Amino acid sequence: MAALFALDQNFPEPIVNALNDFIPEVELVPVREIEALLAELDDWEVLLALHHHERPWDGLITNDHRILNLPREMAVLRQTNLSLVVAQSVGHDPIRATGLLFTHLEYIARETSADESQIWRLVARNRPGDNAWSYLERIAQHQNRDVDELWGEVRLASAELAQDPLAT
Repeated sequence: MAALFALDQNFPEPIVNALNDFIPEVELVPVREIEALLAELDDWEVLLALHHHERPWDGLITNDHRILNLPREMAVLRQTNLSLVVAQSVGHDPIRATGLLFTHLEYIARETSADESQIWRLVARNRPGDNAWSYLERIAQHQNRDVDELWGEVRLASAELAQDPLAT
């Protein structure tokens, strides 16, 4: 049976709906489709409403990381054994939050348990790009070779570099 998660209003529904078909292990339902009034409630009330709902909800997905600092929400989460998925460090970028969610969603759906509350903190960090030379150094080290020797062996000659492989 697919995991069933309520999705807060910060996620773009057209994108979620398009991607949802690719992860059959989970069903995502925007809170406004569950009950329009849910969008107006405090988070702890949303969790409690999901707990009492006729459908067997596994939890709530949000990109509002502030929920993790709210004692009432954490208490209700623990008491209801629901899961909370929080896409953190995405600012107010719903596209990044959706990508981050779908990156981890299959695993979360598989590992979510109705026996205990769980909090899934999804974090994306921007990192600077790596230089290709550092990879050549790692490859050379792995092969127990000198990086300059490897470089001299694999680099393209000027004529080869100047020739477009697609040109006829």
